[in-house]
Amino acid sequence: MQRNLGPLLAVALALSAGPALAQGTPTAKSGSLHLIVAPEPPSLMVGLFQNGPTQMVAGNIYESLLRYDAKLEPQPSLAERWEVSPDQRTYTFHLRRNVKWHDGKPFTADDVVFSLDVFHRANHPRVRPILNAQVDRIEKVDDATVRIVLKQPFAPILTIFEPGSATMVPRHIYDGSDPRQNAMNNTPIGTGPMKLKEWRRGEYIHLVRNEDYYLPGKPPLAETYWRIVPDAAARAVAYEKGEVDVLTGGSVEVFDVPRLAKLPNTCVETKGYEMFAPVGMLIMNLRNGPLASKEFRQGLMHAIDREFSKDVVWSGFAKVATGPLSSKTKFYTDDVKAYPHDVKKAKELIAKSGYKGETLRLLGLPYGETWTRWTEQVKQNLEDAGVKVQVEASDVAGWNKRLGEWDFDLTFNFPYQYGDPALGVARQYISSNIVKGSPFVNNGGYSNPEVDRLFAEAANAPSEKRPDLYKKAQQILVEELPILWLTEMEFPMVHRCNVKDLATTAIGINDSLREARKE
Repeated sequence: MQRNLGPLLAVALALSAGPALAQGTPTAKSGSLHLIVAPEPPSLMVGLFQNGPTQMVAGNIYESLLRYDAKLEPQPSLAERWEVSPDQRTYTFHLRRNVKWHDGKPFTADDVVFSLDVFHRANHPRVRPILNAQVDRIEKVDDATVRIVLKQPFAPILTIFEPGSATMVPRHIYDGSDPRQNAMNNTPIGTGPMKLKEWRRGEYIHLVRNEDYYLPGKPPLAETYWRIVPDAAARAVAYEKGEVDVLTGGSVEVFDVPRLAKLPNTCVETKGYEMFAPVGMLIMNLRNGPLASKEFRQGLMHAIDREFSKDVVWSGFAKVATGPLSSKTKFYTDDVKAYPHDVKKAKELIAKSGYKGETLRLLGLPYGETWTRWTEQVKQNLEDAGVKVQVEASDVAGWNKRLGEWDFDLTFNFPYQYGDPALGVARQYISSNIVKGSPFVNNGGYSNPEVDRLFAEAANAPSEKRPDLYKKAQQILVEELPILWLTEMEFPMVHRCNVKDLATTAIGINDSLREARKE
């Protein structure tokens, strides 16, 4: 959806001036696209880091076998065609033959087998459990053909091949090394339409056109600058001054979007999140203390005013969540227990749980003022229900580390759902995915054998049986509340109307800008 929101909203909040931009930072010009990335990515090695800012920039550097349209239908990328066997267990991918890595080495089936069967089986927090549970073997047929054989039919397999999930990584660089310690993580080598030219920390990431890209005439742009500006107010000022062309989703405070939408040559769009369908949530560490009690967690859910979150914190760019699945994700149901805002009910459940006044550490998500406001709202709501809360701050790297090491009581997150519960949802609840070191797995430590069984059975069940299995899983989860689901989120992107084709797939700006152009 692309629209100019100015006429739709009458109230615009005043914007205070932010810090000046760094001296020497390039200004927007024809042939260049200047975008905001916020906050600064911890890395561009998207096979190891799945943070939103990493995926946003690295989606131009790295690719996978497929792309996906807005209806999540697979489209060619590094694989130009594919076949599925009659028994739904064998997938054969035919690769493009003229693809090169950015260092000039040829991309072949060896890279695909290494990426999926070695690199991601060991390292990827989301794809690792899928590969290990569903894939029997991955084999090279010839230099341009790869065969993936499943242990049993698993229909969602065709949805994993986007650059943030089944990232293709160069075997000649990573084979035999510890991927997390590989020096080439600082100068990533992919097959995408743009290459890393320079990363000036704290200022910008400069990508330039891959002149050897396999699609003639792509990308139209000569270069992109992903600008790193310290706060949302300064980012808005940079856009107003014409120094950036695109304010990517989440880079300015959502309450400021209506004001910016009134500027000349300005468009706002929310498309490009069809696959991600993020749900904003509070992850809870269930291992000890009051959070181990279901009644306590139910009390917290009643205490949080999610309508206020939707209308005030997120300025209407959200929808109250009902459970672990977004209403945009396959097999969603709203036939689950409801938790309306009810402070009296919250206090009753919290007292019933045996809560003794322990202080909960609420680790804020360091993604801007809107998240800070949300943290403050949640803190106030919980304190109104009699729960002591201490807010703790961190930068992005610190948040990653603390969540991965289970050093928190409560924290925000908004994991992507990837179109199917087997891909983006189950990972947060199945006990086999309780692993240290990643912020995108079952960090809370929730374990329920029946939920494990339902997710496992639903992943491989015939299509007509999957809805009922996922409905049962959702009903159990919403009763037990291992996570507090708050809102289904939208991330409006503000850009010059003469910048075309920014979001052309189901992952939008997180996919490559190989079609983007300035008119």
